[in-house]
Order: sequence, then structure tokens, then C-alpha cells
Amino acid sequence: MADLKDFAEQLVNLTVKEVNELADILKEEYGIEPAAAAVAVAGGGAAGGGDGEAAEEQTEFDVVLTAAGGSKLAVVKLVKELTGLGLKDAKEIVDSAPKAVKEGVSKDEAEGIKKSLEEAGAEVELK
Repeated sequence: MADLKDFAEQLVNLTVKEVNELADILKEEYGIEPAAAAVAVAGGGAAGGGDGEAAEEQTEFDVVLTAAGGSKLAVVKLVKELTGLGLKDAKEIVDSAPKAVKEGVSKDEAEGIKKSLEEAGAEVELK
């Protein structure tokens, strides 16, 4: 158990360069794609070696509408479409910004929703 704890401490304290080298070794020699692990470890190392739990990658995101922007009607229609809510409920979300449009979604889905809303003129952030 102590060996694993030492190993975990070494991983958390790796520099970004060392993490990239480790990722290359894992990929080339063992066929392992360590992208998510490398990001999590790099985040912990760059933060100055916080505890291992702080280095975990976030898996669920909330898409928060911060402002409707200039095309409020387009944003209301898009919120309606994205959430499956009625027009009145979608309008309430837009009018009460900052407000969560979707909660607990994957990173890819959250980024897609954010991109769509921004294209419609809204201001959006992921939390």
C-alpha cells in the first residue's frame, strides 16, 4: 500500500513535459491511449502538486446561459429545442439568465450545446 501511495505522489508531482513523455511511452510501448489520465495528472502537476483528488478530470458539466445576447428570440427557440421544454418555459430560462440550460451532461454534449447557443448570439459558460 505504501508503494502505491508513493507512486501516486510521483504521478501528481510530474511536470507537464514528464507527463507528455509518459503518455508517449504508454502509447508506443504498450498501446495505451492515456489522454484523459494525462490531462488529469498534468492539471495536478501544474497546480503545484495538490492532492490527487483535485487532479481528477471533471466528467459532468452544467451549461449556464449567462446572457441572451442580441438575438433573444433565436436563443429562446434554441433553448426550447435543446431542452424539450415548451416555449413559455424556454423563455423563462432565457429571461432569468444566468440560468442553467442543461445540467450534468457530458463534456462533448456540453460543448456542443455551448457552441449552438453562442452561434445564436447567447453568452454561455460551462461549470
